[in-house]
Amino acid sequence: MSNNIKAPCRYDFVGSFLRPDYLKKARADFEKGAITAQQLKEVEDKAILDLVAKQKKAGYHIITDGEFRRATWHLDFMWGFNGVGHSKTQTGLPFHGEAAMIDDTYLTGKVSVGDHPFVEHFKFVKALEDENTVAKQTIPAPAQFLEQMIMPFALENTKKYYNDTEELVQDIAKGYRKVIADLYAAGCRNIQFDDCSWGMIVDPNAKAIFGVDDAGLEDIKRLLLRINNLAIEGKPEDLVITTHVCRGNFHSTYASSGAYDSVAETLFAGENVSAYYLEFDDERSGGFEPLKAVSGDKKVVLGLITSKKPELEDKQTVIDRIHDAAKYISLDRLCLSPQCGFASCEIGNKLTEEEQWAKLALVKEIAEEVWG
Repeated sequence: MSNNIKAPCRYDFVGSFLRPDYLKKARADFEKGAITAQQLKEVEDKAILDLVAKQKKAGYHIITDGEFRRATWHLDFMWGFNGVGHSKTQTGLPFHGEAAMIDDTYLTGKVSVGDHPFVEHFKFVKALEDENTVAKQTIPAPAQFLEQMIMPFALENTKKYYNDTEELVQDIAKGYRKVIADLYAAGCRNIQFDDCSWGMIVDPNAKAIFGVDDAGLEDIKRLLLRINNLAIEGKPEDLVITTHVCRGNFHSTYASSGAYDSVAETLFAGENVSAYYLEFDDERSGGFEPLKAVSGDKKVVLGLITSKKPELEDKQTVIDRIHDAAKYISLDRLCLSPQCGFASCEIGNKLTEEEQWAKLALVKEIAEEVWG
């Protein structure tokens, strides 16, 4: 199915959705060895068919698999590469008020990729497109992959395989270019990078997190920008690549805080994507002024509706904020979405499926009122 729908849409979403209980049970049963991989896939297929039907019924023009075949939004993608291993964590990652108990993920050799499983995942959703919808594939940004391997806690292990960070950068970027080419060959025209690395860079504790001084932090910004652009290099003209900038999203908690000001001239001016999905759902994200740096005709999807809480936002307040943002970037380059996915990890955020769909109905209602 081909159509003229281009991402982002005026009303849009980031990609992940709350997993139904029967899917969570099937994954737990698979972990225990009670069902086979094929049986798990059949449950996943059913859940995705149901989800896409609901996305269409809600009037959305983007469809995704809700990330229903993954444990986490980013790590499963990394596990699809050669040279990447993982194991159950003992400590988890520090989020605000709760540790995210997701697998420790680390290098076991040189990074490369063969047939990545996400390509087959995409084909299943692609087959569900119609004249009103286009399938979106979400993957972690190359910068996110790199950051996973060069953070202070990971560096000692990474140096067993890469003395030179530049070699790692090139291997990751090369792997991404192959996955992107394979997705394109499978009919994908809409890829979204999900990227928490910039959210960590803007955090007040960024220098301590990365173990660097001011100059070192500037070097990391340039490195993150470069690997993202290297991965995009040579992409087909009709392939839309966007990025979602996140500050962490686990069980309605967050990992970092900070306004976009310090990365605007790097990220917004320099990353070769078509659009930015940006968190603006609370004071942790700062103001709209950095949007002045968004270069060319790139668009911004304002994440003004939170996916972390069930309460619905006041419609007029959101509309007023859209017009506040339009003081810095023209209204016709703006769109609206929730600030993040509803279930970046299997556990999901603290709201019900009914409340999830109510949030998306509000996004659509506001967008139609603002843009017609």
